[in-house]
Amino acid sequence: MFDNICKFLAENFSSDFATWLLGEPITFTELSPKELSLEPIRADALILLQSEQSILHLEFQTQVDVEIPFRMIDYRLRVYRRFPDKAMHQVVIYLKQTNSNLVRQNTFTISGTRHEFAVIRLWEQPTEVFLRTPGLLPLAVLSSIIDPEVILNEVAREINSITESRTQSNIAASTAILAGLVLDKEVIRRVLRSDIMRESAIYQDILQEGKAEGRAQGKAEGKAEGKAEGKAEALLEVASNLFNTGMPLEQIARLTGLSIEHLQYLQVTESGESK
Repeated sequence: MFDNICKFLAENFSSDFATWLLGEPITFTELSPKELSLEPIRADALILLQSEQSILHLEFQTQVDVEIPFRMIDYRLRVYRRFPDKAMHQVVIYLKQTNSNLVRQNTFTISGTRHEFAVIRLWEQPTEVFLRTPGLLPLAVLSSIIDPEVILNEVAREINSITESRTQSNIAASTAILAGLVLDKEVIRRVLRSDIMRESAIYQDILQEGKAEGRAQGKAEGKAEGKAEGKAEALLEVASNLFNTGMPLEQIARLTGLSIEHLQYLQVTESGESK
């Protein structure tokens, strides 16, 4: 789910990411990996954005991956084949601190060939960089800080000052999920307003998952699909009640049909203290 959140942010706030990574607020649009593929390749963490003159290739990683250098040169060549006149900027962004030396690897090298790409370790980045624009706010709590809870409070204040409600809710929800890498869910609940997060596209995705489950069960029971929305709401309510019993997430997932990732998000949004 962390990959999906980062992809959502990069695609919806591309100029914020361009300002951070390239030094200018270029607006990018999504480039589908399918446009470059000669054969299937793992692309769950892959983000490709394009402007008229350049391509921005981002890989967000929560864990190290020995295949990263190969993926970077592979996509560089694919892009060159498809867009030989476009510049390409490739950045691997590690979200979670680790002592592995792989997070410092920024080259792919074989005999006669060397390819370089940029690597960013968020825990080494200055926090103020991420407080300047809405699209980067969710990354602030993962940056170079002593107390992530202090920064989460600062991010919450910035979120509350966002006037556009859809942007506000999406940034709040993204912040809640990424903060889960470094903070306990109870802390996140206490700091971020659950009423705002419930309006986000992310929460709506959870609702849609519940609706899909409701349709599947409705069909199996010979009931009308019109009951799907009520079923979705019921699933969310059941999950909420089960959280309070202390039941393990795996068991709640089996009972409701909701994914572990979505249940983790619901845990953050449920019963949060409104500020």
